[in-house]
Amino acid sequence: MFAIDRPSGTKAEIHEELLRQARGLLEGERDPIANAANLAALIWDGLPDLNWAGFYFMKGGELVLGPFQGKPACVRIAVGKGVCGTAVQRRASVVVANVHEFPGHIACDSASNSEVVAPLMRNGKVVGVLDLDSPKLDRFDASDASFCESIAKLWIEGSDRMEGYDA
Repeated sequence: MFAIDRPSGTKAEIHEELLRQARGLLEGERDPIANAANLAALIWDGLPDLNWAGFYFMKGGELVLGPFQGKPACVRIAVGKGVCGTAVQRRASVVVANVHEFPGHIACDSASNSEVVAPLMRNGKVVGVLDLDSPKLDRFDASDASFCESIAKLWIEGSDRMEGYDA
């Protein structure tokens, strides 16, 4: 059994502790869905002020919902649409202080006010995204994007490719 302690301290200390716990969760496990599910749960439990934390994976040229914590979500997102699709198109993390001001925002949960999305990159190709939403405006910053990129990298390094997905 893996014991998770809710981290406390500065944002940087919380991020570092969650990354340490993420490494422990992934140790010895290669299943990408199991790893994504555990990472979503870890982030959901460890970061304050979230209303959604999860993964989307590329399948057939679009993002398809993967493991997450929070309310039911949009199942499919086109590349270039919403914050997640924009992160895929840009091949870079996207931080949005107020999603209501983001052109083309997809409102899966009307309670979401800010968002950060990091692409999952394998061999230079986007294979999915890690998406975090918050009911607080301006909840995320560059340090949150960097944290999500580190989690994404851990998932890529610790997970096998997924059959049937664009991985």
